[in-house]
Amino acid sequence: MGNMGHAFAINLGILVTIAYLANLVYKYVFAKTSSKIKYVSSVILVIFSGWLSMKFGLDFGKDVIFDLRFVPLIIAALSYSNPGTLFVIGTGIGLCRLLFGVNDASIAGCVNLVILGALAALLKWWMERRKMRYTFQAVIFIAAINLVNTLNIAILGVIPFGYYMVHMMPATLFLSLVLSAGFVFMFRDFQLERMHSRELKETNALMRRQTEELHKAKIVLEERAKQLMLASQYKSEFLANMSHELRTPLNSIMNLAQLIKENGQQDSADGQEEDGGTAVYGEIIFKSGQELLQLINDILDLSKVEAGRLDIVSEEVSLREIPELLYFHFEHLADRKGIAFEIHLDESLPQSIHTDGQRVQQILRNLLSNAFKFTEEGAVELTMRKPEEAGLLKGDWIVFDVKDTGIGIPEDKHHLIFEAFKQADGTISRKYGGTGLGLSISRDLAKLLGGFIRVESTKGAGSTFSLYLPLK
Repeated sequence: MGNMGHAFAINLGILVTIAYLANLVYKYVFAKTSSKIKYVSSVILVIFSGWLSMKFGLDFGKDVIFDLRFVPLIIAALSYSNPGTLFVIGTGIGLCRLLFGVNDASIAGCVNLVILGALAALLKWWMERRKMRYTFQAVIFIAAINLVNTLNIAILGVIPFGYYMVHMMPATLFLSLVLSAGFVFMFRDFQLERMHSRELKETNALMRRQTEELHKAKIVLEERAKQLMLASQYKSEFLANMSHELRTPLNSIMNLAQLIKENGQQDSADGQEEDGGTAVYGEIIFKSGQELLQLINDILDLSKVEAGRLDIVSEEVSLREIPELLYFHFEHLADRKGIAFEIHLDESLPQSIHTDGQRVQQILRNLLSNAFKFTEEGAVELTMRKPEEAGLLKGDWIVFDVKDTGIGIPEDKHHLIFEAFKQADGTISRKYGGTGLGLSISRDLAKLLGGFIRVESTKGAGSTFSLYLPLK
């Protein structure tokens, strides 16, 4: 019993050493070889492990060797998915038994391993069909191969059946079950480590491929962005140039229309009624030219903002002059539509602010133009005040509120009205006119001045557009 345990322990140590060395060889030698070479090499290594177990097994006399040669077959059964491979391994280990001499004991040992190989192949085929877990497979293989090995030795071996069953079988079966089970679950750690290493390697390879693809995609996107930026720049420059080119002949047409209107009015005053129509036609041409000029100016401003060519001239601007100029600009429009136009100035405001006065007036003219355009009755108010939410804003600010009692804007359209060429309702342009550029330009100008625009509006209840600007 002591000698047998010592021999089995040596066998187990050899198998552990081989498993460790095999793991190192697989990691550093076979890492870049083909899968076929790895497969064949591993099969040869398992058969060699069986031969080495017999080499250092317990010589019991009469050419009988006790060892753990079937343990590599158990490991193979848990490692390979092809049942045919297990039969090849069992047969290979059995043939290795004949290398120690051909006699009754070696032939019985060879037949025993061939039977065990066939048993392992059948069990593997059965388990693969049922998709059994590793733990269940290990228990079944350990129990089945150990029991069949014990029966084969008792029936086929040269040791008398009764003597073997009484004096040897209890010890050998117990030791082989314990040691093979211990080695199997020890070998599982090697497998898990190898699987983990393989997964890490595959993950790293996948990440490298994804990084390369992302890098290529980034290059493509950067190139596409450059092309789009150039296209946008060319478009903006073209619009800016064309706007300048169009304004020259348009101003000439408007001047001629103004002369035709004035001459027509003079002729009508002199009693030439037939020339009264000339004044009307001149006025129509003049108003149409004004609308076209305004559109060109809007496109010019928009293209300048997009091209980054709009200059901001910061200077001291009197807050008292702004409402006077705006009132003079919209006074006649308010009288013609029968709408009240009121301007309120908070007395606590400073006398002046440091900003671009021309652009501030442009923004307010756009806001007031929209207010008058979409208000049929009621009032339009311009209020200049300090912000109520001063604690949320850093520094000193001023707010210009443009409030009307017009058609209002649905809440879900508040963001849309600041987009170029877009309006809250497509039918508005047909009813009220306009291209939808005014608010977009005003928003961009406000940003250039360091401020922003907010809107509060409900459909049918009027609107309030608030321009926030820093005092400095």
